[in-house]
Order: sequence, then C-alpha cells, then structure tokens
Amino acid sequence: MAGIYIHIPFCKQACHYCDFHFSTSLKNRDAMVDAICKELKLRKSELEGEVHTIYFGGGTPSLLTASEIAKILNTVHSTYKVTGDPEVSLEANPDDLVSLPNVSLSAVNDQQTLPNSQGMKNKLQAYKTAGINRLSIGVQSFFEEDLKLMNRAHNANEAIECIIQAKEYFENISLDLIYGIPKMTQERWLENIEIALGLDIPHLSCYALTVEPKTALEKFIKKGIVPPVEDDVAQEHHQLLIARTEEAGYDNYEFSNFSRPGWESKNNTAYWEGKPYLGVGPSAHSFDGAQRGWNIANNAIYLKKIANNELPIQRETLSKTDRYNEYVMTGLRTKAGVSLLKISEVFGEKYHDYLVRQMQGHLDNELLFIGDTNVMVTKKGKFLSDGIASDLFLIN
Repeated sequence: MAGIYIHIPFCKQACHYCDFHFSTSLKNRDAMVDAICKELKLRKSELEGEVHTIYFGGGTPSLLTASEIAKILNTVHSTYKVTGDPEVSLEANPDDLVSLPNVSLSAVNDQQTLPNSQGMKNKLQAYKTAGINRLSIGVQSFFEEDLKLMNRAHNANEAIECIIQAKEYFENISLDLIYGIPKMTQERWLENIEIALGLDIPHLSCYALTVEPKTALEKFIKKGIVPPVEDDVAQEHHQLLIARTEEAGYDNYEFSNFSRPGWESKNNTAYWEGKPYLGVGPSAHSFDGAQRGWNIANNAIYLKKIANNELPIQRETLSKTDRYNEYVMTGLRTKAGVSLLKISEVFGEKYHDYLVRQMQGHLDNELLFIGDTNVMVTKKGKFLSDGIASDLFLIN
C-alpha cells in the first residue's frame, strides 16, 4: 500500500497562524500544474506497489479548477498502478466553493436548505466527476470572532452552506476545527462541536492552535494585540472534545482525528503506520520506509528545476534510532499505541528494554497503560502524548 501527496502551493490570503508553504500570487498556476504532472512522471520509479490514497493538500487545493485537478489525477493514473477504489481527498476552503448573503446558524438545527449558488453546486459536481471522493473542509470555527482573529477568508455562513451543499455530492467529508483560540470559552468550543455534529459529518480533525515562529500570530501576541495561547485552556477544550465525540459515537483513532466507525482517513492512517508515500509539489515530503525526502519550498526554483528535468529534493536516510523514535511518536498518537513486540522484532532488545525503563514513570502516573502487548496513552495522558513520546526517545 502506498500513497501520493500533492502539495498545491497557493492561497488567497495568509492565515495568521499558518507556517505552511504557499504563495498568494496565482500567476504561475498553469505552470505549477504542469510541473506537478511532470514531477509525477520523473519519479515513477520511486513508488512500488499499488497506490491506495491520493491527497491534495496545501496551501489551498480548492483554488484549482476541477479540470486542473483532473489533469493531475489523469497523470497519476497513467503513471502509477492505482487500486480500483482509491481514497482521493481534496482540502477545500468554504469560500472557494460558495459565495452567499448572510444566513442564520439556526439553519443547522433543522438541516433546512439555505440560499445557494448554482456555481458552487457545479464546482462540487465537477470535483466529483474529476475523481475526488473525499472532501476535507477547512472550517476552523463557526464563529466570526475566531475566523477574523485567524484571518480566514470565509465566514461562518459560508461554512455551513458549503457543508450542506457538499453533502449532496460527497458522503466522505471531514471538517477541520481549531481549539485553544484566544478568548474562546469552553461554551463556544462546545458549540463548535455541536454544530459540526448537527451537520452529521462522519469525520472531524481538531487541532490545538499553536504559535509558530515568524507567523503573524506570533507577532500579534508579542505586541499584545492578541492574548497569548494558553495550554491549560487548550487541554480543557481537548477534554471536552474527547467526551462529547465519544458520547456521539465517534472513535478518537488518532490524537487529532475522530470518526464514526469505517470513516477513518486512509491517507492519514497510512502516515501513522509508516507506509510509503510520494510527495510532489513545492515543500512536499516523501517517505519510502528508509529515506525521507523534501522538495524545496520555493515556487520559482521548483518550476525551474522541474523544467530542466531536475528533482528539487533533499533526502536523508533514517537510522534505526530515527525510525524507533518516529514509531514511538506516531504510535502513541493512535489508539493502537506502540507494540512492544514490534519494538523487539524490528529494533531489537536494546530498544525494547530502554522503552520499558523510560515509560515506567508514566505508567506510575497513569499517563500510559499496557493493553496486551501494546503501550497506549490513557485519557489523562492524551493531551500530553507528544511530550510523553519525547521522554521515550533514544538519543544517541
């Protein structure tokens, strides 16, 4: 099983918290689509086995037309061996799919049809026809105050209309939501969750707001324009999220991801299980099981190198310790946890014994527990899973 990740490096505007690679200039969009198709062909030999997942991320992939998406997907299908029923995901922003007058949040409660744009319906239908079968919609919040603080391009009304209309064409939909936003109360975060559940969406991806270096959010906090992000508040929000989604029948199969049974993201699950994937486009990362690679995060240089049949990529070979540390990090974020048996078989007794020693304090503090032969985080330890994992890393 293998996957292909396609990075679309364009956005309408910069969200204040984002440190991903993108450009707000679309003048090279046609050239970028052609270059991505060419890179896919140049790297044909790098990916063995069937492709089970194709993921358009970014940036903002929904800035591309359905015909541009189809062109890339046709290249994938003609170049690689793709399974008969791949998961094909597209990250989409509500404002790329709909433009509406204001409508009330109360429309969510009875699922009434809101005033809609025929252009939106046509775009959704076109994406489906092009081969997209899963939408990941970047809502982030259903409240204007939060959206303005983050500098999102859409409003809450557009998000709701987008979701209601998207459900006419797609069953497999995921929503992104952000918690821990300055001034976000527990009540407002819980209402965000309730709105998402009321919209009857099978998958939620929920992330704590983080302050990345050199972002607008970091500058605003330093200048006192925006209150600081508080870990304690984010942890309280996370606990609310765990409790409410569990009550609603969602499985927290990975720290940030919640789904009804059978609606897990195959793409993301493959990442956490260490399956190989090919990343194309500026800044995209790749992994073949032993090596990691990352493309240059510069659109102009990327286009120039691809035009010259050069791959704008750097690679590193992971040591056994690197692979152990990555497995511990990703494993503890999932409900499956870290297999002690796999540690012994793949990495050896040295790593097994080290892990057992290092995790003892977290077992005593009820942050970890052992189920059969797997080490997993407790509900108490979930929000701290990345920090716990770092305590279990082997540093050479």
